[in-house]
Amino acid sequence: MIELRNLTKRYGGSTAVDRLTLTVRPGHVTGFLGPNGAGKSTTLRLVVGLHRPTSGVALVDGRPFADRPRGLRHAGALLDAGDVHGGRSARAHLTALARSNGIPRSRVGEVLDQVGLTEVARRRIGGFSLGMRQRLGIAGALLGDPPVLLFDEPFNGLDPHGVRWVRGLFRRLADEGRTVLVSSHLMSEMEQTVDHLVIIGRGRLLVDESLAAFAGANSGAASLEEAFMDLTADRLDYTAGGR
Repeated sequence: MIELRNLTKRYGGSTAVDRLTLTVRPGHVTGFLGPNGAGKSTTLRLVVGLHRPTSGVALVDGRPFADRPRGLRHAGALLDAGDVHGGRSARAHLTALARSNGIPRSRVGEVLDQVGLTEVARRRIGGFSLGMRQRLGIAGALLGDPPVLLFDEPFNGLDPHGVRWVRGLFRRLADEGRTVLVSSHLMSEMEQTVDHLVIIGRGRLLVDESLAAFAGANSGAASLEEAFMDLTADRLDYTAGGR
């Protein structure tokens, strides 16, 4: 479970995350939506301890993630598929993560197979397509077999087959009782993927309800994408928001 309590992050005079309070529960695929600049990526980085909050707390299963040794056993995250050493092979990259988190090396082969990268495991990551890097990032998130998983824009660069595979993966992970949080700026992606919605704008919570409830409340809209756009356009100006 992920709990945010009055989570706030400021950069100078700009507030990226503004008193955000919510709970992401296990057993669901939760979509984390907002336009570009709404504060989604900053929030995810606060959850996994890459940024420190200005105030408030982010908890992973009751504790700040930074307080947990061998963190990949507790939470896995795909935050930036390009943030890897291009000179390493996929296998070497995952092996280094496994070693630093006390994870058996046998797990490396398992996740490479799970994401479909076994045949290219010894190739340098610098030659990977964006879709292959996304799969590698997902492998890294799964490496510690954690109960909590976060994915930031995971569909970028994937072909239609890859998109269907990722959607099925998220559903299976949630059905196993894990907490699955998926960030996107496109409702068209989320409505085919998630069963719960959290929508933010300039770091503020706008919606926290099931996809079915959101669809029912916006049944008069031409599409859920249009309802999402109308909601965010009407509520806030995003020109100074966070990522």
